[in-house]
Amino acid sequence: MDGAGTAGADGPDFPARHAPRCCGLGELDALVTQCRACPRLVAWREETAAAKRAAFRDWDYWARPVPGFGPADATVAVVGLAPAAHGGNRTGRMFTGDATGDFLFVALHSLGLASQPTSLHADDGLTLRGVRLTSPVHCAPPANKPTPGERDTCRPWLAAELELLSPGLRAVVVLGGFGWQAVLPVLVEAGWQLPRPRPAFGHGAHVVLPATERRQELHLLGSYHPSQRNTFTGRLTMPMLVDVLREAATVGGLMAS
Repeated sequence: MDGAGTAGADGPDFPARHAPRCCGLGELDALVTQCRACPRLVAWREETAAAKRAAFRDWDYWARPVPGFGPADATVAVVGLAPAAHGGNRTGRMFTGDATGDFLFVALHSLGLASQPTSLHADDGLTLRGVRLTSPVHCAPPANKPTPGERDTCRPWLAAELELLSPGLRAVVVLGGFGWQAVLPVLVEAGWQLPRPRPAFGHGAHVVLPATERRQELHLLGSYHPSQRNTFTGRLTMPMLVDVLREAATVGGLMAS
């Protein structure tokens, strides 16, 4: 990428200026990785990479924004929260290298949507079928808690990603309430009409957004986030997550009903 593409990458308007102009996911992903629009997140991702965790002391951390992962013709998008400090921030791939990803990829693999049940590093050969993984915030946040302002600054990346997927997109699975609140305004801005009152997040939530002149029908599904807190306490079990993903894969034409 030339210098013109990344000029002003530390400005708060970098995502808004560049994301809508992207003509493909490759271009979008490359620009995402250059973004430095949120000073707090930039400082944290780089501080974490310098300090490292003892178990990963031999790793050269990615320490940049983590782009989405999955094919450009995906009919299902899975939207999380943000990369983990020692997961995606270390490996450079969404949901890779931490317990959350371990749980998610087992579920995807059980449905034939991932080529393997593990996601350890960016060169481990993992591929996805018909599914694109992304998040509303692309940098690892302190305490796994992005601010609303950081979410809003990063929003153009998510909006552009869903726009580029939209010709074939049939379902969006949102993992957790933070992602749900981030996705709703993106869908409205993209031209889909939400019911009123706006749908509330909940595990198993399923909202059908009707087709418009510009958009085909879209299914919006909710699942509890596969964080260790949720999976260790049993708030989210593997069958619960698999059921939501199966429903999305079915409406996405990836599985027979």
